[in-house]
Amino acid sequence: MVGGKLVEQSLKGKVAIVTGGASGLGEAVSSVLTQAGASVAVVDLNLEGAEEVASRLRAAGSNATALAADVGDAVQVAKTVKAVVDVFGRIDFMINNAGTDYVLPITDMTVEQWDRVIAVNLRGAFLFAKAVFPIMQQQGGGHIVNVASTAAKRAWANAAAYHASKWGLLGFTRAIGVEGRPHRIKATALVPGGMLTHFFDRLDPPPDPANLQDPVNVARVILFVLAQPEETAIQEVIVTPLTETSWP
Repeated sequence: MVGGKLVEQSLKGKVAIVTGGASGLGEAVSSVLTQAGASVAVVDLNLEGAEEVASRLRAAGSNATALAADVGDAVQVAKTVKAVVDVFGRIDFMINNAGTDYVLPITDMTVEQWDRVIAVNLRGAFLFAKAVFPIMQQQGGGHIVNVASTAAKRAWANAAAYHASKWGLLGFTRAIGVEGRPHRIKATALVPGGMLTHFFDRLDPPPDPANLQDPVNVARVILFVLAQPEETAIQEVIVTPLTETSWP
């Protein structure tokens, strides 16, 4: 507070990496952050989709680049982080948004499917956090946002790997928040409810769209979290549709 007014951090001149940036929440976050003045590296396994998003952002006058990476691959993650530093010179915000799932009972899920969910949803966040931490330490600060889910708060059938990854992501976020504190590196766990994205295309029947939220609304929450004053850290935030059916 300065003179009774909240002084938010400006995103102008800041650099963000957004994984899973080619669609859904990642696309919305990339757009919202560039509108706030940040430069964004749109990272996705789908390079064509990432390039389409980055191209639209550049056409709107924003600074954006697209990079392809499998977030569960340590070599690809390291190369991606280096490429972002080479292009933008710094990394201020790491948004670990990439996610996947298999809607199967545990008796039908293969070991390979289990490993893939953990690799994308949890290992990927670890790899990117590990890669950006030294950069943020050298800069004197940074902010890592890990996108979890209401699946990290309660459970339902046919999502054992997804639940395990998202519950793990909450614990991981708390841990790096403690480790980052002496270096002014913040860590926030975002817990969104259902969103109007293609994530639910695999469900039959899919959720009623009336019970889902626009991913832009969630992206604006991430912007709010990142714009907090330096002395304030939002540890965790839950944002759901008003009529969220997976949340009491």
